[in-house]
Amino acid sequence: MYIGKFSDQQLDEIYHNMKNANYWWILASLFFGILSHLSRAYRWHFMLEPLGYKPKFTNSVMAVLLAYLLNLVVPRSGEVARAATLAKYEDVPFEKGFGTIVAERISDVIMLLIILGIVFFYQTDLIISWFANVDPTKKIVILTIIFTASFIGIKLIKKSTHPFLIKIKTFFNGLIEGIGSIFKMQKKWAFIFHTIFIWLMYIAMFWAVTFTIPGTSNLSFEAILVGFIAGAVAMSITNGGFGAYPLFVATALALYGVTDESGASFGLLMWTSQTIMVLTFGGLSLLFLPIYNKAK
Repeated sequence: MYIGKFSDQQLDEIYHNMKNANYWWILASLFFGILSHLSRAYRWHFMLEPLGYKPKFTNSVMAVLLAYLLNLVVPRSGEVARAATLAKYEDVPFEKGFGTIVAERISDVIMLLIILGIVFFYQTDLIISWFANVDPTKKIVILTIIFTASFIGIKLIKKSTHPFLIKIKTFFNGLIEGIGSIFKMQKKWAFIFHTIFIWLMYIAMFWAVTFTIPGTSNLSFEAILVGFIAGAVAMSITNGGFGAYPLFVATALALYGVTDESGASFGLLMWTSQTIMVLTFGGLSLLFLPIYNKAK
């Protein structure tokens, strides 16, 4: 386990960092997180209204919070539960509700790719400086591998009938169609605004926690974005980032001179606070959904 690589002295420092962290910034991070969840629930209505459904905002919010809770247990199960919640309490057919969730996820993937592009833009000098120090022979090998793999990959995806490659092709076609459908939406600008707002709040959540301990309080914008992307990857490949989030974030921040102890402390503070929020509000949603919808 990652924590096992630390010495007793390092563990003491991590414990000291977490014990003496400025928890007012944790509260600020949680506030940004709540705003992102409310915005996500509100944005969902822009996709449901054209289908003829206008669910109660409270039910939409609790469905979103419940989805985050269940994703901690089984990845992507939350999306199913979210659609099932509106089907049960708002009479939105499951397949239609689930379809809107898939469509909005496409917009989220697009936003993540945009942020990733910004990261590469800000880190161009770092990439170039690294590449400049690579042995000329290795450069040729690297470029040849990248070009060959890209060429073969594109050809295989276009012509292959293999189920996995078809899924990849379908995914990218879906991204293109998703972009088009957003601009055809009746309230497309409101949808786009909330999409941008949601991801700004995600970044703000991450940014706020950097001020909790001295070791991360002076991070640059580029470092914050790189750490955020690393955390997003950890969240996507595990159950809510369990075990992986502190490791991924600490590794990313180490590129900017953050010590292992400070990086691990930050990652644990960030992950723990957000997990507690999900458990708390997701659990309350699970409890209050049947009470709020008693007539159903």
